[in-house]
Amino acid sequence: MRVLAFGTFDNLHPGHLSYFSQAGKFGDELIVIIARDKNVLVVKRRRPQEDESIRRGKVAQALKELRIEGKAVLGNKQNRWLVLKKYHPEVICLGYDQKVDLSQLKGEIVKFRFCCKIERLKPFHPEKYKSSYCRGKE
Repeated sequence: MRVLAFGTFDNLHPGHLSYFSQAGKFGDELIVIIARDKNVLVVKRRRPQEDESIRRGKVAQALKELRIEGKAVLGNKQNRWLVLKKYHPEVICLGYDQKVDLSQLKGEIVKFRFCCKIERLKPFHPEKYKSSYCRGKE
């Protein structure tokens, strides 16, 4: 079963590793989509601290170290939802605080005509391992 997880993964931390570990348990292949620098700027109104290629490399290394079968790939610059069409996941895992328009996500799943469950994962010490804290902001 193919599982899809996505995010920015700026300054990779134990919370991200927990996200990968939890997501990996939903199937036998985990595809982690790393947000493109351009898209992070549009969505979060700030640039990531690390370049997209560095973030992709860190995620790929983390998957290897966690012994999770899968890969880290960069998202689509023009349409972030096209990864759904490309990978047709059976499960999409969202972080506990990941901001996603669920109605839009469900609409894209219907549009691309495949069945897919959406799972919201549990936090891992959110008082310590939250990206905004790691950046020094609340």
